[in-house]
Amino acid sequence: MIRQQDMLHFFLPIIESDGKTFKKKTLIKAKKAVPGTLIITRTNDGDETKNTAEQGDWLVENQTSSSEQYLIKPKVFEKKYSFIQSLENGWGCYQPKGTILAIKITPDHLSKFGGTDTVKFEAPWKELTVLRVGDYLVTPPEKDEIYRIAQKEFGETYEEN
Repeated sequence: MIRQQDMLHFFLPIIESDGKTFKKKTLIKAKKAVPGTLIITRTNDGDETKNTAEQGDWLVENQTSSSEQYLIKPKVFEKKYSFIQSLENGWGCYQPKGTILAIKITPDHLSKFGGTDTVKFEAPWKELTVLRVGDYLVTPPEKDEIYRIAQKEFGETYEEN
C-alpha cells in the first residue's frame, strides 16, 4: 500500500502544475452519522473504500447514479457545505461551496507506482482505497490530503471552475 504522505509528495507538484480547479455542481444529502457505523463507499466501478463513523462525523450521500456515501469530519463539513432544507429521517439538503484541485489519472501516473490499471493507496482516513486510470486525484485548497474520485462520479458531480 502507498502511504498518504508518499501520494502527496509525488502527486502534489503534478496537481499544482497540471491540475484544474473544479467545484461541485450538485447538491448533497447529509445527516449526522451514528458513531461506530461502518460506511462502505461504493461507486459504479465497485467498492472504493470504507470508514467507521466517529462522534460528530457527517454521513454524506452524493446525488449520482451510484448514490455513493462517505463520512466527513465536522470542521471539514462546515467548510464545504451550507444548509438548504431539512429532509426526512434526519437528512438535510446542502449546497456545496469551495473548490478542489484535480488531475485525471493516466497510465503514466500509475506506472510510477508499479501499476498499469490500478494502484492502492492510503486514504486520508487511514483506509485502503483504489485509484484507476481515468479517475481523478483530488486535493482541497489546503493541499494537506489527497484522495480519489471515480471517473463517472466525478463527471456527475464536478465542473471546471
